[in-house]
Amino acid sequence: MKKTLRKTALLLIMIMLVQALTGCVGKTNKSDKISIVTTIFASYDFARQIAGDNAEITLLLKPGEGAHTYEPTPNDIVTINKCDIFIYVGGENDEWVNDILGSMDTSDMTIIRMLECVDKYEEEIVDGMQHDDDHDHDHDDTAEWDEHVWTDPGNAIIISEKITEALVKTDPENRLDYNTALDKYKAELTERDEAFTEVVENAVRNTIIIGDKFPLRYFIEAYGLEYYAAFPGCSEESEVSASTIAFLIDKVKEENIPIIFTIELSNGNVAKAIADDTGAKVLTFNTCHNLTKNDFENGETYLSLMYKNLDAIKEALN
Repeated sequence: MKKTLRKTALLLIMIMLVQALTGCVGKTNKSDKISIVTTIFASYDFARQIAGDNAEITLLLKPGEGAHTYEPTPNDIVTINKCDIFIYVGGENDEWVNDILGSMDTSDMTIIRMLECVDKYEEEIVDGMQHDDDHDHDHDDTAEWDEHVWTDPGNAIIISEKITEALVKTDPENRLDYNTALDKYKAELTERDEAFTEVVENAVRNTIIIGDKFPLRYFIEAYGLEYYAAFPGCSEESEVSASTIAFLIDKVKEENIPIIFTIELSNGNVAKAIADDTGAKVLTFNTCHNLTKNDFENGETYLSLMYKNLDAIKEALN
């Protein structure tokens, strides 16, 4: 709690400094193109697939950076203030956004909160996520919404539609470009959705093991899978209990599960420990919250990363 209050205080000081230096963060020097600012990679990619060359799109969470450690810079605050469309998740990790938007005149800005675009699920504690009694954890029993809505390709379609609506509202002259791009992108997302459904329906098992945090609730719900994981969704815990490790090892052995998943930008230590004891293989499921700098520079997209996830899920379920 003290850490959160300190970060909030520092953010407010930063906002006041930016306002003083820029005249209340005035909206000046904007280019002719639409300006879109997104907080994470998934929404960044949705926006660029639909907007194409008609927009300048800024990704605040730099490739390779973790969402839990991101803090906006003064330049980020100015960039947000000058944009036409701002897209953010709206979950617990985005609490800083409220302070920033509250300091600005957003009357000319279209704001998309992805968590409000779709039906929400709460984070959940499933069997195996027990903690040793002597382990100190800084959390309470208050339910939190799982914020990783985009991991379901069906939700990706809904969010892309919202982005298209914002683009058409802001730049009606290019509405045909946006709607055409949306139709093409929806077809590609639908194809990926159907491919996941086919893999699950023809699989020999229905359970996956995630030796990591679990930002996949929406994906799991979309395809009717069962799961066991080391941590709940956005847990900030870094040490897993011995009882959880033992539980996951037993599950892998009992159900002869061949794959242990870790997520992108993770050290993978928990997954490796389980794999070492069971002979299972470790694979990465990329949630598209972010990606490595190398993947970004090589042109990876939400669709290409989900295609890799498709191969990984097929291997895990067969």
